[in-house]
Amino acid sequence: MLGSIGPMELLLLFLIVVIIFGASRIPEIGRGLGTGIQNFKSAMKGGAKEDESPADSDT
Repeated sequence: MLGSIGPMELLLLFLIVVIIFGASRIPEIGRGLGTGIQNFKSAMKGGAKEDESPADSDT
């Protein structure tokens, strides 16, 4: 029913995302997605690590 996604489909999808969100928001969306994936992976491993603890930010 559905074929494989080729380069033209990816280009069309990218253009739609640029039109909807704007070119300046794409890096922000990618960064948020990457952070979410990292958090999900660490939670699945059972050792959710925090980069900063609240006691370290008392400066």
